[in-house]
Amino acid sequence: MHGPMGGPRRMMEQEISKPRQTGATLARLAQYFRPYTLALIVVVLLIVASTWTQVTAPQLIGQSVDCYLMPAAAERLTAGAPASMSFLQGGGSAGAGANCTYTTVDPAATAEENIAGLGGLILRVLGLYIGGALVSGLMFFIMTWAGQRVLRSLRVEVFRHLHRLSLAYYAENEAGSVMSRITNDTETIAQAISFTLVNVLSGALLLVWIVIKMVQLSLPYALLSMVVLPAMLVATFWFSAQARKAFRQTRLEIGRVNADLQESISGVREVQAFGREEANIESFRESNAANRDANIRAVSFTAALAPTLEALGYVAIAIVTAAGGLALLRGTDLFGTVMSLGLMVTFLAYVQRFNQPIQQISVMWANIQSAIAGAERIFSLLDTQPDVVDRPQAAAMPAIQGRVEFDHVGASYRPGIPVLRDVSFEVQPGQTTAIVGPTGAGKTTIINLIPRFYDVAEGSVRIDGRDVRDVTRATLRRQIGIVLQDTFLFSDSVINNIRFGRPEASDDEVRQAAELAHADEFIRRLPQGYDTVLGEHGAGLSQGQRQLVAIARAALANPRILILDEATSSVDTRTERQIQKALDLLLKGRTSFVIAHRLSTIRNADQVLVMRDGQIVERGKHDELLTRRGAYYELYMSQFRAEDTAPVAGNGHTAAVAAALAAG
Repeated sequence: MHGPMGGPRRMMEQEISKPRQTGATLARLAQYFRPYTLALIVVVLLIVASTWTQVTAPQLIGQSVDCYLMPAAAERLTAGAPASMSFLQGGGSAGAGANCTYTTVDPAATAEENIAGLGGLILRVLGLYIGGALVSGLMFFIMTWAGQRVLRSLRVEVFRHLHRLSLAYYAENEAGSVMSRITNDTETIAQAISFTLVNVLSGALLLVWIVIKMVQLSLPYALLSMVVLPAMLVATFWFSAQARKAFRQTRLEIGRVNADLQESISGVREVQAFGREEANIESFRESNAANRDANIRAVSFTAALAPTLEALGYVAIAIVTAAGGLALLRGTDLFGTVMSLGLMVTFLAYVQRFNQPIQQISVMWANIQSAIAGAERIFSLLDTQPDVVDRPQAAAMPAIQGRVEFDHVGASYRPGIPVLRDVSFEVQPGQTTAIVGPTGAGKTTIINLIPRFYDVAEGSVRIDGRDVRDVTRATLRRQIGIVLQDTFLFSDSVINNIRFGRPEASDDEVRQAAELAHADEFIRRLPQGYDTVLGEHGAGLSQGQRQLVAIARAALANPRILILDEATSSVDTRTERQIQKALDLLLKGRTSFVIAHRLSTIRNADQVLVMRDGQIVERGKHDELLTRRGAYYELYMSQFRAEDTAPVAGNGHTAAVAAALAAG
């Protein structure tokens, strides 16, 4: 697992411990809605309309009781009514005048006219419910429309920022975890924007409106219905706080699962080659179990909140029912309020609806915590500053002539741990410089400093007399070609992979570059030739073929400075000789830096830099260094002698080389 290695697990723990600012996160997220202000205004108006329908419908239902049902029931029960039913007599008329706001009751109306009036009132209630449903649907549609556009903008911004980050960031963060932020975290935000946010806003407005209505109907009963509100608030804040912590953990754990999955799939060949299938399955099982436990914990707090609030809501309904029931039976209650049955029905409906938005807001707020946790992770990524940036006054790099200078350069990947120390050398235009040395000597660091993948800690790197930090990275890197040992090809056609560094190149130019790299022959044998679509990382080609395509890509870009990092290490000897001939043409007139463990590339170099422990310990031509019998001689005898015992025709061995071999 990643935990024992200390890196990703430690970073996860640091991320969990970071201070959170929920308000600042929400405010920052709200800024992405500025282009859609008009849509938000429409949504707010629709929320008001939807809330009005929900507030008005209970009052109409109560009026149907007081204005039509109660008078009719009272007439039928006037003669010989039981004492327990005495509240029906006059109850309707007592409350009817105050509770018939939306209708007019005619005492002389016939039964048929009252039925017609009741039917009209019921149709109005039905119309309110249907209209409210249509308004709600339109409201969610507009919010989803705006939310998806916000989500797209956020993803594009994250993706753009990922391309600006320095290589150091990717060296410290797993690809799967980074991918989780742009996929899972943004999707969580989308769900909150499209549904949860609207429900919270409409619930809040409904809550306020219902409180106003209840106070207008009866202040004492309104206070009775809100007696459990403090307990609801305490439960909401506690459960939400616990859910927020749990959702943050779920965001981290799903990132870890994605990282393990991506790593295992990318390295499936190594896994199978070393028989590590079961170990990897067990490792994934552990990370998946951690993700499961984190999600169960988060869902547990979210699920426990709803029934808790529902139970408290029933307590409020019971209290209001008891007080109202006594008022109906006695005629008045302890507060001196005259309560009609219709008014009681309206009030109970409001009490029930009063509890619903509280539950809705509480549950949805717990879901918002998950979105906030995702937004925090995304904004944390966006706030990560690249280590290598263009200076404010950086100018475009002119056409490179090719003179490269390292002036007392020091470099490090971590503070206090130097990788290069006081490195100085100069390369003239058109010269080839070979860099050799044991693993960890600093060879790759040197070539990383030229295109500014990293910045120097001391000294300077200059090209044509210009400090590379004084020019823009884009104009600098556009004139530098790189062929790495671990070739990366995209899941695209062969022709587009070669054209990657120069998109405007014609098909003929692509083929000429492939011919130069001796790649044209095998490309034409592919099922669709140059239009053959490769699998992930160039699947479908051998390692050597992928290397040839990468060399063709560099040739097409026509760079002024060429960097070869073990560019021929993955091909056979015959293919290497073909590539070497191509490289001789490609390197002609260009400044080049070559890291190689094969002698054929080093022997013809204009100078060889021998690295050890981040310093240049020797420099000179191949033959000269062998004659000195120093560090290069030792390296040569240990690594290159076996290769050189079978000379290649025309390789130009000198007497000094032969003497060195004989002495060895």
